[in-house]
Order: sequence, then C-alpha cells, then structure tokens
Amino acid sequence: MKVIVAKSAGFCFGVKRAVDTVYGEIGKGKPLYTFGPIIHNEEVVSDLEKKGVTVVNQVEELEHLPKGTVIIRAHGVEKGVCEAIEALGFSIVDATCPFVLKIHRLVERYSGEGCQIVIIGNEDHPEVRGIKSWSSAGHTTVLANREDACSYTAEKEKKVCIVSQTTFNYNKFKELVEIISEKGYDIIVLNTICNATEERQTEAAEIAAQVEAMIVVGGRNSSNTQKLFEICKKECKNTYYIQTVTDLELENIRSVDSVGITAGASTPNKIIEEVQKNVRNEL
Repeated sequence: MKVIVAKSAGFCFGVKRAVDTVYGEIGKGKPLYTFGPIIHNEEVVSDLEKKGVTVVNQVEELEHLPKGTVIIRAHGVEKGVCEAIEALGFSIVDATCPFVLKIHRLVERYSGEGCQIVIIGNEDHPEVRGIKSWSSAGHTTVLANREDACSYTAEKEKKVCIVSQTTFNYNKFKELVEIISEKGYDIIVLNTICNATEERQTEAAEIAAQVEAMIVVGGRNSSNTQKLFEICKKECKNTYYIQTVTDLELENIRSVDSVGITAGASTPNKIIEEVQKNVRNEL
C-alpha cells in the first residue's frame, strides 16, 4: 500500500510555542492554570492536567483558587481579560499566537479609524470572540458562510474592513470576500489566514486528490482540523476524521491501494506517527 503523509501535518508555530510555554512553566513551584484549553487537542490537555495544570474558562473561577500563574491560550482572549486576571493577584504568561495578536491590533486600528469590521470565521470560536472584542465599531459582524455574506448589509458611507480567523478555509474566504465586493462597498481586505494554514489546506487537497482513502487526525473541537476534513472530503469521498490511532477503523481502508494522512495544527507528532505506523504495519 502507498502511504502519503503530509509534510505540513502537525503543530504549527503558534501551537508549538503555546504548548512549549506551558511545559516550561511546570515545576516552578506555583499553581499553574491555562485560560481555556491551551490548544484544541484533548490528548495534550489531558497530559497537562496530569502534570498539575488546571484549565479555567472564566475569570470568576480564579476568585477561589490559590494564586499562581495563568497562561493565555494560543487562541487569545477577549479584551480586558488579562487585566481582570492580574487584578485578582495572578501572574500572566501570554502564549497567544502572534498571528492572532496581529489581528487584534488591526481590528483595533481600523475600527478606531471609523471602519465597520467584518470577521470571516466561526462566531463561537474563542479566537473569533477575542478578535471581535477588540473592535470599537458598533457595526461588527461575523460571517461564516455564503448565506451570511449574501445577507450582509453595511452601514452607508462607511468603509468595511474584512479580516479572517487564522484557520479559516482560504477558498471560502475568497468566495465570501467576492460576494461582499459585489455589493459595491468601499472595502479593505486583510487576508489574516495564517500562511501555515493555507499551506496545510493546499497540501491536504493535493494528497486527497491522488489517494483512495484519506485520514485526517486532530481534536474533535479543532476548527482547523474540521476544515481540513471538509477540504479532503471534497477531493476524496473515503475521508476519515480521527483523534488518535484507537479511532482508526482499518476495515474501512483494507481494500484500497493508497492512503493519505494529514493532521490539524494542534495534533502532536507522536499521534501522527502512531497512525502512520499502524497503517503501514497493519495493511
């Protein structure tokens, strides 16, 4: 059997930086917390919990916990959260992805200049909630799909500044931007999709188009992994989304001659290697 593993699979720069930051703080003698899961991968979060790292999801949770260090997750947090944490007497280590921080600054700048802000992404994702909070514009909108873009209406005589969630599907981003452009608004388009995301999605599509079965590895709550799955499924109908090697049902791919493997930005190399080894050894 031919097995093709995506070169871009696994931790991206921002995720690796965040995970390394947490492991680097373990053992320093202070209670250690992450504000939200440090990344969207259950295996990593579980391992950190075993090492004494506690996940908190609201500032209020810290009010009754021992003072220590709070690490801000890779996705970033909403405006004012860091100040509220520090006011409670906790130290902060900010592991927000630099590419996400860049979007915060852009949204703050352009909304301050009077632009209305459009964020292309998933409104419920923590990264998008954080980005939205940095907009001072009264008219700030999140668009997730074609229907949202078609129904979008901007305020008259105001520029529209468009940004994107870092892990959004690049082709969908272009499609939604085109729909808004056709409405005749004065727009500023800032493609804030991470380069690593674009490369990962492009490579995944290329591999999926040349294999009989495709395996996408990543956490069930990982937005970028879900988008990889959608992209691969479009190119290869036999595409399977798994979290770890234990989720792999080999019967689904025993009759094929070629398999592709890719993984989301928050998937550890260890898990990818286990999946690759299992496919090669068993088939």
